[in-house]
Amino acid sequence: MKYFRMMIVAAILMAVVVSADAQSKVASVDMKKLFNGYYKTKMAQTALEKKKADLSKEIKDMVAGLDKAKLEYKQLLDQANDQAIAADEREKRKQSATEKAREVNSSQVAIEQFQRQAESQLADQSQRMSANLVADISKTIADKAKAGNYTAVINSANTEAVVYVSADSDLTTAVLTQLNVGAPIDLAKPAGGLPLNISPKAP
Repeated sequence: MKYFRMMIVAAILMAVVVSADAQSKVASVDMKKLFNGYYKTKMAQTALEKKKADLSKEIKDMVAGLDKAKLEYKQLLDQANDQAIAADEREKRKQSATEKAREVNSSQVAIEQFQRQAESQLADQSQRMSANLVADISKTIADKAKAGNYTAVINSANTEAVVYVSADSDLTTAVLTQLNVGAPIDLAKPAGGLPLNISPKAP
């Protein structure tokens, strides 16, 4: 399969070179380097991590409420079995314990559902951000290629298809410089993150 992909890419590049005139030029860019080095990528990552932190806090609060409900259930159950308490009062506590158990189960389900939705929401947001960033980067590559009269630009990050790339034809630095013109953030500072997965404690 790898060999087949290499043959397809080689055939496309050969077609470009053969069909164009003698001035045809093929350039290369490292898409991975461009994506990771683009300031908007770091901004998107920061926004995504903030969203993740907000959702994590919500889950923590929900888990804290669940733990409190579990403690109340245990106390009611202990009281329902306490022979020192009058029989009618023990019956009331038993009914309250039953209601509290339903509340605990409902909260457990709600937390699990919320966490699944949060993870799905983050995944969708990340996918949309990535697609927008790639489109932005691709446009800048196209502009640079047209300005330099290149007829094709290959992705040197795809090592399976690229056998040799001359440094003279590599537009990565030029494209990255153009992308980061006027960047409003410190590109040397990485975007931090917090874990989303906060599992409720077992009863």
